[in-house]
Amino acid sequence: MPETGPEPAETDAEHYFTADPSVPFRRAPVEAEVWGRRLSLVSGSGVFAQGRVDIGTSALFREVPPPTGIGSVLDLGCGYGVIGLALAAVVPGLRVTAVDVNERALLLARENAATLGVTDRFTALTPDRVDAQATYDEIWSNPPIRIGKQALHELLLTWLPRLAPGGRAVLVVGKNLGADSLQRWLGEQGYPTERLASHKGFRVLESRRR
Repeated sequence: MPETGPEPAETDAEHYFTADPSVPFRRAPVEAEVWGRRLSLVSGSGVFAQGRVDIGTSALFREVPPPTGIGSVLDLGCGYGVIGLALAAVVPGLRVTAVDVNERALLLARENAATLGVTDRFTALTPDRVDAQATYDEIWSNPPIRIGKQALHELLLTWLPRLAPGGRAVLVVGKNLGADSLQRWLGEQGYPTERLASHKGFRVLESRRR
């Protein structure tokens, strides 16, 4: 699985969390091997991790096995869809809802779902189009830390209450981007959070709905 670092601070990082990136749209292939399954995907300019699987997401896949015994997952801040698509490809029958504000990312996620043959179980939507009553057994995310602490907290407090009773959220966050303080904050909000692993400067966190 290709990993490049450090994470970019150029056009990719400037625009990936906007609804309509202004940079010209160029597709870029990504080959990823996740949980023993090879995925041929397409990323693009103006979308997070153009042309690669970023280091944080690679750490998430490395440190956390695919879930079992669940029926639904939310991929929060899905980008071109690699986390949710890997889950849909590897876990039979799993229904995945992928959410992002970036319309270009959602387009790519839908294209990738069609390539992998999981469109019947993978839905990519902007937040306002998600069923307000929907709940999820798990939330998986490499959250958009660079939107700022307040916006990140608001994002998490919007979606974590969607966890079904006993559900969990699996998050990967850079240590230097506040992973440890985020872990404490999540606990203070009523979501007990433990560190599952550390890898290449990233923390993999597991939050439970109390």
